[in-house]
Amino acid sequence: MDEKTVQSAMEIILNAGDARLKNKEALEAVAQGDLAAAREKMAEAHAKITEAHRVQTDAIQGEAAGEKMEYSLLFTHAQDTLMTINSEITITKQLVNVFEAYDARLAALEAKLA
Repeated sequence: MDEKTVQSAMEIILNAGDARLKNKEALEAVAQGDLAAAREKMAEAHAKITEAHRVQTDAIQGEAAGEKMEYSLLFTHAQDTLMTINSEITITKQLVNVFEAYDARLAALEAKLA
């Protein structure tokens, strides 16, 4: 396996892993009721997963342009990691939206009662 493939795979894995960590922190913030912090952590997760996706896209575009790339289990693992964590981020974004809507409804009800 060539060095460029290894480097790309590791960049994807590291950035996706950082995204997973920020996503987990966002979920912890939701559990604490701190939706502003959750949004902040989600923005950080999005930046990291976007960078991982950029590296993958560059590799795919390179191969489409004729650059030879042999099959690599490491690169396949990196792509799997990227897509799994991207799915986790998508679910967390929706959870944050649900909790924000719930908080808004509660605030409206409390305002009516006050």
